[in-house]
Amino acid sequence: MPQVKKLLLIGVLYLLVIFMVACSGGNDAETDSSEGENNDENESASEEQVTIVYATGVDTTGATQSQIEAFEQIHPNINVEYREMPADTGQQHDQYVTMFGSQSPEVDVYNGDIIWAAEFAQANYALELDRFIEADGFNLDSHFEGPIQAGNYNGRQWALPIYMNASFLYYRTDITDTPPATWDELIEQAEEMQGEEGTEFGYLLQGSQYEGMVTNFIEIIASYGGSVIDENNNVVINSPETIQGLEKFAEIVQSDFVPGNILNFQEIETENAWIAGDAVFARNWTYMQSSSNDEERSEVAGNVEIAPIPAGDEGSTSALGGWMAMINRYSEHPEESWELVKFLASEEGQKIGAVEGARAPTVESLYDDPEVQEAGPLFSNPSFVEGLSVAVPRPVSPIYPEISEIIQIEVSRVLTEEQTAEQAVENMEAQLEEALED
Repeated sequence: MPQVKKLLLIGVLYLLVIFMVACSGGNDAETDSSEGENNDENESASEEQVTIVYATGVDTTGATQSQIEAFEQIHPNINVEYREMPADTGQQHDQYVTMFGSQSPEVDVYNGDIIWAAEFAQANYALELDRFIEADGFNLDSHFEGPIQAGNYNGRQWALPIYMNASFLYYRTDITDTPPATWDELIEQAEEMQGEEGTEFGYLLQGSQYEGMVTNFIEIIASYGGSVIDENNNVVINSPETIQGLEKFAEIVQSDFVPGNILNFQEIETENAWIAGDAVFARNWTYMQSSSNDEERSEVAGNVEIAPIPAGDEGSTSALGGWMAMINRYSEHPEESWELVKFLASEEGQKIGAVEGARAPTVESLYDDPEVQEAGPLFSNPSFVEGLSVAVPRPVSPIYPEISEIIQIEVSRVLTEEQTAEQAVENMEAQLEEALED
């Protein structure tokens, strides 16, 4: 009998162990199942489809759509809705101001003129990009310096460049194969060569009282070491270097080798006179290369090349133009928006813009890419790359329109001989300081 009790006790203990193991195994299985479900949920969340809206001006080349398609292949969980904005830059600006002024999140990423960054930063229309740039190790140094500076305000980066423009000196190769390297050489050659090959003028530029004249002023004073506002938003326009540059500008405008109505010249007047064969040299943006060599329109087709803008004492500089990508501060998808901005500014994104849209990249290495070089006649031209590399931004300020107006008025009074360069810079200094204090 005791032996039977012993066997029964052993049996009970055996069943108890089996039960405990079964319970323990069941819990493990349940935990594994739960973890699997959580993993599935996390994976599903990481692949959640997000739609962001990308607004930019009219693009007839198809490059923007190609950039979007390439981006979506890399980021299959981010859908990009392309919103076409007006072709007119002023209308674009006003629509963005209205939209972002009401804190609307309807647009996530938008392209802006290179002079908008500071204005949109101060108005809280743009999201600062520094934390994204640092986290992803985005290399700003791979870009030309000027476009990066244009997107930086108060020490922070608010925009990244996607393509650029700059001004150049156009010259007639049937008249000279050695373009002037300095402003003094330009004056000398323009005087000597005026009249050759049926030309009426030695030099063309933009002297009308408008934004284009400001870019002429900015680049010529910069070539002598002058500036308007420094990186700390201090007014530095009243300097010997600025005065020297402005005096050289006035000397050229008041010379006999420019048209008598040069103070009415904007880009279109410069282009029309140039392709009519009226001048030896001309200052204009890159677009004029196309019309210069259009055999149906141009009298100088086949006889035009470009060179960097003539140098002053501190070297050659050109005025910077172009477009930048920014993130709406009120976007509901800032992380995904950053991915798009990063792509548009990257080597891959800018290569698409260059090859399909003939847009000049800000990534310097792309000018060594054979496909980019084949995309446009200027992209393989060393003078073109040199001109881009020395492009300087206009004053980076949230009140740039007001700054431009002050410069237009005071510089025009020098060009019309109503005041001296010294008086002009003193007036601009006082007005700019007052404007920045308001």
